[in-house]
Amino acid sequence: MVRAAGTRVFRSPVPTGAEGVDADRMAERLVRAARELLAGAGAAGQPLAAAAVGAAGMAGLGGELRAVLPGALREALGVRRLALASDAVTAHAGALAGAPGTVVAAGTGLVALGTDLVRWRRADGWGHLLGDCGGGAWIGRAGLEAALRAHDGRRGGSGALLARAEALFGPVAGLPGLLYPRPDRAAVLASFAPEVAACAAGDPVAADVLARAARHIAEAAAAVHPEEGGGALALTGGLLRLGDPLLVPLREELTRQLPGARRVSAAGDPLSGALHVAASLAAGAPGLPREPGLLDTYGD
Repeated sequence: MVRAAGTRVFRSPVPTGAEGVDADRMAERLVRAARELLAGAGAAGQPLAAAAVGAAGMAGLGGELRAVLPGALREALGVRRLALASDAVTAHAGALAGAPGTVVAAGTGLVALGTDLVRWRRADGWGHLLGDCGGGAWIGRAGLEAALRAHDGRRGGSGALLARAEALFGPVAGLPGLLYPRPDRAAVLASFAPEVAACAAGDPVAADVLARAARHIAEAAAAVHPEEGGGALALTGGLLRLGDPLLVPLREELTRQLPGARRVSAAGDPLSGALHVAASLAAGAPGLPREPGLLDTYGD
């Protein structure tokens, strides 16, 4: 089996439409990147024993991916075994290297995933309009709401956050026009989360936003942590870079809501998780539990 080292990064995400994630666009990108990597490894044209694809939206928006990718990757790359996984699953596999336990992936969004290696339990990950409570977009939106309250003279406002919002986005009266039409509004909201963290030391409203975020994150972890045996608990994702303004209340909430959980540092990222899933599939090892929408496998 050839392991092609390296990564390829695309400037824009694969679009979604009425049928979910655009499977043809995803297949085109995957095939192009794989061929480049295989050529760089001196293995151009060699079939792949196994591959794993982790994608945001696989659970709810991945129907077309599951219909198209197995055949497309088998035909173009000779993929013998394929795993299609939610990005939450690859984050779990990367953080805990296939061991039982719970992983909270906290970035622009937020999802908690736990397993006892028999079944999965998931909490949140519903997107910035319906959930992702405690994630970057949630924190940013709560911070901007506090800024607008200060602008209006309503209770619960924050002058500090209003000043940061206007420095970042301009006059806040223009925020609806800036945010609502944008397809990447979750990322725009999340871009304000570091401003909330920067204000937290001297602003009780900003500190309260992060305390509530910590409570939501701990609640998601507690909802999915395996009851028997427990396993480890790891946190992963870019939101952790907010540092102590979030991590201090988060540690307190985890101690309160999951007092017996064994907290560990994430061993790897979602990319290393996808490699772990692919290697397990190639070896025929049982690995993580299969579950439609979260982890589907194909091939001999």
